Amino acid sequence: MAQSANDRRRINGPEESFPPVFDDDDDDDIKLETQRSRAPGDIRPIFLQPGLISQANGSAYIETEKTKIACAVYGPRQSKTTTYSEKGRLNVEVKFAPFSCTRRRAPMRDAEDRSIGVSIHQAIVSSIRLELFPKSTIDVFITIIENDGIEGCIASGSLAASTALADAGIEMLGLVASCSAAIVGDDIQLDPSEAEARASSGTVILACMPALDSITSIWQSGQMSADLSLKCMEQCHERCIDIHSIVAQSLLEHKKTD
Repeated sequence: MAQSANDRRRINGPEESFPPVFDDDDDDDIKLETQRSRAPGDIRPIFLQPGLISQANGSAYIETEKTKIACAVYGPRQSKTTTYSEKGRLNVEVKFAPFSCTRRRAPMRDAEDRSIGVSIHQAIVSSIRLELFPKSTIDVFITIIENDGIEGCIASGSLAASTALADAGIEMLGLVASCSAAIVGDDIQLDPSEAEARASSGTVILACMPALDSITSIWQSGQMSADLSLKCMEQCHERCIDIHSIVAQSLLEHKKTD
């Protein structure tokens, strides 16, 4: 029996094909001046909604333009380890959605997920009264739905995690607010996007509890002088006070609707 010329078990490709066309990354740096529609000292608008995940003890969804993050808190629940611990344990796990970045990400966790999780853990762990939860574990799961820079993910993730912890009714010393800054040329730009952070010489991420006037975490990368670092931290701290009022107002409105 003569074999057919066309194999029905496989999909034949087109007769003609063309190479894909990618955007030039350099164009982002050139258009930075025209892309940023806000002043250097302004941050992106924040949309914050607690209590969106009904299955979790506490949850929050935050959106700042192209950065979208969902956070769920489970616990406190009994720790699986057999050793007794007088203080509770905070577990923070960060995961990128496969469609969150320009290039599709693999579903498995990598070093970037763990580094963001460590930064968020450091930002919020000192605000929780873990001594009230002996031999217990509090799990915080953060899903990055859309990514517009690592700096924005850490700052927004810390904000969403603190809001979700408060929504879960876990006793805390205060709400954590976080803000990032980048040195682009001679300007200090708050809440930089991915393109602005890539074009900057250095970035700073500050997390604090404005109600107690205390800093919980500082993360700095790149090259900048000590004076510039202090100026960045001062401007970030001022914006954290405004962000703290947004978080408190969103929690208050959520409790009124319950």
